[in-house]
Amino acid sequence: MKLTELLQEELEREAAGSRKALEQVPEGENDWKPHEKSMTLGNLATIVATIPAWLEMVINMDELDINPKGGPSFKPPAWKTRKELVEIFEQSMKKGREVLQKTTDEHLLHTKWRMLSGGKLMSEQQRYAAIRDGVMNHMAHHRGQLTVYLRLNDAKVPAIYGPSADEGK
Repeated sequence: MKLTELLQEELEREAAGSRKALEQVPEGENDWKPHEKSMTLGNLATIVATIPAWLEMVINMDELDINPKGGPSFKPPAWKTRKELVEIFEQSMKKGREVLQKTTDEHLLHTKWRMLSGGKLMSEQQRYAAIRDGVMNHMAHHRGQLTVYLRLNDAKVPAIYGPSADEGK
């Protein structure tokens, strides 16, 4: 099996849990956060919803500066309802699927991707490793945070890798 096919399968498996978590995000609570140092619920949910589209950056760009001089040009999509949030996720998944289908194992294994902050190198990895670390693992990490936010807001926490007290399965 090709690496690109394995990554596509992993993306679909992770997407199922992310979709279930996003479907439980309480509406009207986008500014809520559990601690002054935490990000808001709306920001966290947006990150979870848009991570699959990050595949496009890792596959098609050679580097990304997350803190560029002059400030970032990226503006996250705005949403108010769960329906809008899930639609952002579905569009992100569409983009992620498309870019994975168009790339090659050769590209993922034999070219590097760099992450910078303010022009300083933070990491340089094979694109495959950057996808695993910066997209797949990052998605699971932020989805885990999101499930804690759900619990703290008395929203249902979906079963993702195993049983959930709310779903009982």
